[in-house]
Amino acid sequence: MPFIATTILANFTVPERITVDPKSILLLLPLVAAIAVVYKATKIPTIKPAHFLKESAILFGSIVIFMAVTALVLCVFAWIVTE
Repeated sequence: MPFIATTILANFTVPERITVDPKSILLLLPLVAAIAVVYKATKIPTIKPAHFLKESAILFGSIVIFMAVTALVLCVFAWIVTE
């Protein structure tokens, strides 16, 4: 088996360590994009490229904004409780 294929397969044997650093937060964005595209693909009756991309981008943005607001509220709540 070629070295590259072995390396790729070896990466799947160890779970991804998710911490609270910028890299882990950036891993959230492709997941949110995939969720937005799949959700809109199942909900839009006829898929027209421009309309589909616009709707997916709006859903992507709303999910990211909602998660940022939720994180901010939780941080403020934790700060109030611990002070």
